[in-house]
Amino acid sequence: MSEVAVLRIDLGKTSCSVASMSSDGQVVFRRRVTRDGVLALLAKLPPCVVAMEACCGAHHVGRGAAALGHQVRLMPPEYVRPYVKAQKNDDRDAEAIAEAATRPTMRFVPLKAETQLDVQALHRARERLVAERTALINQLRALLLERGIVLAQRRRAVAAWVDAPRDENVPDCLSPRVRLLVNDMRAEWAELDRRIGKFDEEFAASARQDEAARRLATVPGIGPINATALVAAVGDASAFGRARDLAAWLGLVPKQATTGGKPKLLGITKRGSRYLRKNLIHGARAVLPRLAATQTRLGVWLRGLLERAHKNTVVVALANKLARIAWAVLARGRSYEAAAAAA
Repeated sequence: MSEVAVLRIDLGKTSCSVASMSSDGQVVFRRRVTRDGVLALLAKLPPCVVAMEACCGAHHVGRGAAALGHQVRLMPPEYVRPYVKAQKNDDRDAEAIAEAATRPTMRFVPLKAETQLDVQALHRARERLVAERTALINQLRALLLERGIVLAQRRRAVAAWVDAPRDENVPDCLSPRVRLLVNDMRAEWAELDRRIGKFDEEFAASARQDEAARRLATVPGIGPINATALVAAVGDASAFGRARDLAAWLGLVPKQATTGGKPKLLGITKRGSRYLRKNLIHGARAVLPRLAATQTRLGVWLRGLLERAHKNTVVVALANKLARIAWAVLARGRSYEAAAAAA
């Protein structure tokens, strides 16, 4: 039997399609194994290249393969898709993974440590609670709107109306049954606030303990939530050769079109992590007024951009700039120095 040079694994929820390839490109064997059987199979093989898509469970398998002496190559699924031939199935996916892993220009995803995955799990749990709270508030506003009570979309406006003291002897437009339902929804809302606050405290503590997160927190518009999320997802930015690569991965780089022989910028690509992109844009929106008022290069650039573009466009452009600054902070191991950016 030829020696295995590349082992390609198409990970599934319960079973995985595994195929091996020799150094001259010949298929050595193909088989299907369970998730638990992947590491058992890797333990029987000599050190080789293990190629997988960066999907759910790939980092766990990758860490186990690296511990056995194999060279792990994780690739974004969108980079593997062009190599799939004809109709998509598990075997063809495995062949595409092997072909993509041998390309000299392929970009690989670094293995995440267990602590990074833990922080990402906390962020996903917090995001789920935020979505539940938003759905609850929207349902409460719709319930009140049917009774002629129009409230603004802001959380504080809804909370102020619900929590306002009322005289029980003065009738209002709500029946006793609906009033009880509103009080129950407000109590559920308060419980969600409490649980989200515990996550925020955890992120603040993690940001103080992690050196990379502390450096990121010096960048305007990046707080504990953004800092811990970036460290968990990006690490030390070694997978991104340039600052533009990180901004492109977050989908913050605008698309281009040619009109009359001249390049024209369109909307952003919106690729990559929607969660990180959303948080960076929220951070940029919060810090935009303060930065635009400063006498720094960033402030001068923002004031000029505000004169010729819509505010939302400026917010996204600032988020792009913050992503590039975050790359520099992570890649160079230095904190953001606002004084050095003075005009």
